Amino acid sequence: MDISAAGAPDLSVVVPMYNEQDVVAVFVERLRPVLDGTGTTYEVVAVDDGSRDRTARLLLDHARSWPQLRVVRLRRNSGHQAALTAGLHRSRGRWVVSIDADLQDPPEVIPEMLATARERGVDVVYGVRADRSTDTPFKRGTAGLYYRLMRRIVGADLPAQAGDFRLVSRDVVEVLRRLPERTPVYRLLVPSLGFAAAEVRYSRAVRAAGATKYPLRRMVALAWDSTANFTAAPLRLATWLGVVSFASCLVLAVLGLIAYAGGATIPGWTSLFVAVLLFSAVQLICLGLLGEYVGRIYRTVQNRPTHLVGFDSAEVPDPPDVTVVEPTAVRDAPAVAVTGGRAGD
Repeated sequence: MDISAAGAPDLSVVVPMYNEQDVVAVFVERLRPVLDGTGTTYEVVAVDDGSRDRTARLLLDHARSWPQLRVVRLRRNSGHQAALTAGLHRSRGRWVVSIDADLQDPPEVIPEMLATARERGVDVVYGVRADRSTDTPFKRGTAGLYYRLMRRIVGADLPAQAGDFRLVSRDVVEVLRRLPERTPVYRLLVPSLGFAAAEVRYSRAVRAAGATKYPLRRMVALAWDSTANFTAAPLRLATWLGVVSFASCLVLAVLGLIAYAGGATIPGWTSLFVAVLLFSAVQLICLGLLGEYVGRIYRTVQNRPTHLVGFDSAEVPDPPDVTVVEPTAVRDAPAVAVTGGRAGD
């Protein structure tokens, strides 16, 4: 059914993608029969996050034979959460599911999530990973540590092992649209809203094709964004480091006076050098933490868009041609050149 002719669909599926040309065909092959079998109107909002490969071109090719597929192309790579934001903000369904394209989260669970939301009358249904045996031991260990830390910060409402595979109602989406978050982490933000929720458990599969888009560097960045967005604990840590440093200085001063009164010779250079380095490092750490929070305030005051939409195939009848810039291109050139289109969001 052509959703453009029937108005807003009942279900929207938001799929952020970045350099996923190897998995596009497999993903479409798995997802379309599942959604066709739900017996409800739907749309698939595939957000291309400024890919350097043929991801956008392949999506547009599939959209010719799949009218429910929308392609939203960002002008530049803005990050997974920004791409997810673009998809959520442009979705039109009464229910909105977010899922990654790598097929580690099975699309076959979507009908169960939709049925759970309707039967239990909840606004959020989390996809919870019951089995992560396909992940490396390092990733399982760091993921467990991350969720334990985040549950202490956000609260017990945060389901363990729940990523960005979830179903939310239109009410939740509208609340998310109004929030002034600059760097949202939806796996924490959605539970913090307090909407009635349920869980659907599933086994996590191996990536269908291609390479992971979440290396260690991005995992660390996600952990820091999660912490900084929901707590000022790092700043309090800086305060306690200052208190400990001050107490250490007092203890050293007392010991120095006692040694001087006893006529002992105080070894100077080595201990002084180590003390200066230690306290200087503590001061720099505190300044760095303070600067990180001030920087976030500065970016919020600037109010620059976190992403710019090049085009949305639901609004542009004939999407512009996509020109892929090869990795050997000039360093300062834009990652992807899009002819025509308009900026949005």
